[in-house]
Amino acid sequence: MLKSIDPVLGPDLLWLLAAMGHGDDLAVVDANHPAETIARATTTGRIVRLPGLTMARAVRAILTVLPIDDFEPNPIRRMLVVGDAAAVPVVQQEVAAEVAAAGLGADTLPGIERFAFYEAARKAFGVVQVGDARPYGCFLLRKGVIAG
Repeated sequence: MLKSIDPVLGPDLLWLLAAMGHGDDLAVVDANHPAETIARATTTGRIVRLPGLTMARAVRAILTVLPIDDFEPNPIRRMLVVGDAAAVPVVQQEVAAEVAAAGLGADTLPGIERFAFYEAARKAFGVVQVGDARPYGCFLLRKGVIAG
């Protein structure tokens, strides 16, 4: 345990977040995602698992320490629902609410088609797989900078 650090952020996850550079993406995915396969193709080849958590809880913890890229118009993206691109599942609504609560101003998050999301996730720095089993709980978070 560390003071003022959310206990969800264990050593492996803290290392992953700290090692990322400006413009690197973090794939934060649900329990259904082919995370092990995708993780092998990422920059680090690493997967960090957060079993037993909801996606919103995991993203809330990550956003307490990860600066989000404010040079990028869409630094946080979600996977689109196959066959219904207009749908925004509850898991995505919950994450959008956490993003907004963190002061990042996103009521809705832009979507990426499923297979395009997989390709983008392969180019990420690493993967965090959350134990949330609800479908379409898959997001990309782009790291920004801390000025000063």
